[in-house]
Amino acid sequence: MADLPTHTIVFEILTRLPAKDVGRSKSVCKQWYALLSTQDFVKIHCSRSVVSSNQRVLLIDDLTCFVRPIISNNNDYGPSSTVTFPFHHQNNDVSILSHLNGLLCVCLNHTYELLLWNPTTTAFKRLSTPDSHGFYINNLDAIGLYVDADDDYKVLHIKRRSGVLGVYVYSREVDSWRNIPFITRQEYLSPHFNWSAGTFCGGTLYFTVCECWIGGTNVVICFDVNSEQFKEISFPPVPSNGMVQGVLVNVKNVLHMFASTGMFEMTIDLWTLQGDYWIKVLSCPPIPPISLSLWCQRIQTTRSLHIKCCLPGSVA
Repeated sequence: MADLPTHTIVFEILTRLPAKDVGRSKSVCKQWYALLSTQDFVKIHCSRSVVSSNQRVLLIDDLTCFVRPIISNNNDYGPSSTVTFPFHHQNNDVSILSHLNGLLCVCLNHTYELLLWNPTTTAFKRLSTPDSHGFYINNLDAIGLYVDADDDYKVLHIKRRSGVLGVYVYSREVDSWRNIPFITRQEYLSPHFNWSAGTFCGGTLYFTVCECWIGGTNVVICFDVNSEQFKEISFPPVPSNGMVQGVLVNVKNVLHMFASTGMFEMTIDLWTLQGDYWIKVLSCPPIPPISLSLWCQRIQTTRSLHIKCCLPGSVA
């Protein structure tokens, strides 16, 4: 071992360890702590964790949190293992707002508090402060979790309060909130616009902003995490003959969107972002209306499931 270069030990051996063992390895020495904390190490570790035998899904029920492995052969779940919440919570209380490399940003619904939580290590951090930072209001606020060029994990919190827009950034390294400017059209402050959670891809956080009626305005807001500048790009050119919704997904560091539109019959298209323009990848056959009885049956079947979040086995 003494003859092996440090780079080989860290990036060829330690990147293959489970996340808990990587966390323990950080205490070996200052050099290992620094190397194991870099974004390069996190990316390699995650890429080696993203194999069919190591895919898991985190499920939060009313009072229970558990992890189940995904069986790729038949798209089923394996036996579950219980995860204990390390913080006090109430029934049906924990909502996952954003996730990145296995680190979760969650909200406690009864107090509106924001927390950073690593289910793998059980470590968590409350983000609320006496001066009203770190409190989340559903349907008004938007959250995005990202990491900047200095490997500092941060939370972007967009707050809409009585027609006033505030944008705040929390730094895990500094452990504090600060305000940043946000220049965009005033109508986005209206509650008629629905903001998605932020999706981190290629150094940018992306949010869909959709107006809540037929034929309304739909845009994508982009936040460059290093320059901390916002800009607006167009939504994919989907038909406006119904309610429009976009779901953003990061696939191998390329942004994709599932865009749905329709009222009684729904269409769903998959788009990919190239530069500032959307390219259609595929179109799904139209989805016929779902009967009310079948809809109620599906709600009854899934009512106990509160949230899902895939965990690749991160070390964040």
